[in-house]
Formats: sequence, C-alpha cells, structure tokens
Amino acid sequence: QVRGLCGTFSGDQRDEFTTPEGDVEPGVAAFANAFRAAGACPALGPGIPDPCHGFPGSRERAEAACAVLMGPAFQ
Repeated sequence: QVRGLCGTFSGDQRDEFTTPEGDVEPGVAAFANAFRAAGACPALGPGIPDPCHGFPGSRERAEAACAVLMGPAFQ
C-alpha cells in the first residue's frame, strides 16, 4: 500500500516510478516532475543535476564525512 516518491516496495522495480496518476515513468526526471507542484520549482531536465554544483564546498565536506565511514573503524 506504499507508493509515491518512496516507491512501492513490491519487489518489482518496473513499478517503482509510478506517478500520482498511475502512470509508470521510465526515468527519474519525468517521475520527479510528476510530483512537482506547478510553479513551485523548475522542472528537472533529462539529466540528473550534480548536487555539488548547487552547494559550493559541499563536495569537500561530504568526502570528509564519508572518509570516516570508509575508514578502519567501519571495516
């Protein structure tokens, strides 16, 4: 009974991108745009944007945080 941006958890990946209208979108951008409120934010293009472009300096902070997870304490 789960659906939406969190997926259906049915074990069938073909229906994970089901829109509120019941359509199954083949790609991430079209799926995300189906949940977009008109005028609230720009529509996604065909490619997935790099999150580091919108937040300068984030890559370095993320890599430092991930280094802890990839370090010896978690091996």
